[in-house]
Amino acid sequence: MKKLTIKKWALDDRPREKLVLKGKKSLSDAELIAILIGSGSRNESAVSLSKKILLFANNNLNELAKLAVEELTKFHGIGAAKAIAIITALELGKRRQLELAMELPKVATSKGVFHLMQPIIGDLQHEEFWAIFLSNSNSVIGKHQLSKGGLTATIVDVRLLYRKAIGSGCVGIIVCHNHPSGKLTPSVADKEITQKIKDAGRTLDIKLLDHLIITEKSYFSFADDGIL
Repeated sequence: MKKLTIKKWALDDRPREKLVLKGKKSLSDAELIAILIGSGSRNESAVSLSKKILLFANNNLNELAKLAVEELTKFHGIGAAKAIAIITALELGKRRQLELAMELPKVATSKGVFHLMQPIIGDLQHEEFWAIFLSNSNSVIGKHQLSKGGLTATIVDVRLLYRKAIGSGCVGIIVCHNHPSGKLTPSVADKEITQKIKDAGRTLDIKLLDHLIITEKSYFSFADDGIL
């Protein structure tokens, strides 16, 4: 039996033609991946194979992006070249997200902070602690990584934080760090460092506006929870 190539599908089932005729947003994740790999195996189409790969990654593109070449090539019909094409496309998407996150927008809500920082620290396997410096109008003046830790904890130098804050000319700061475990509950250490940062800022007339714990899919806001 010959491979079920995209060229042999009905016109409406060809993702390349569908993209041209109906636009990129009309394609499912599986159809987009099918365009990348070009063909399936002898017994299944590229879209069917793509659906199988997505199912293995819990239908989550972030999970798919974490798969190595060796894991992808376990699927019949996916060789090294196709695996590399998938990894490359997902990495480009992540870098695009990162570039957008590195721009300096306004943030008015905790959700806005999450969207700003999740591409940077949301899927890391170690903790990082960042500060966001804000103007009077809540425009982001800058962002700075304060520390980078191991799998369970990181250390924050409050003096360094406010040295950077004063240098930026900000009037307010938001701090955030990620939890590689995926847990959103703040630890005792999280609460202690938040209070320490808040107290130091009061002396310098720089207000701590929020502290976010960020995971791959969600976040916890000290301000929203009323414990700031």
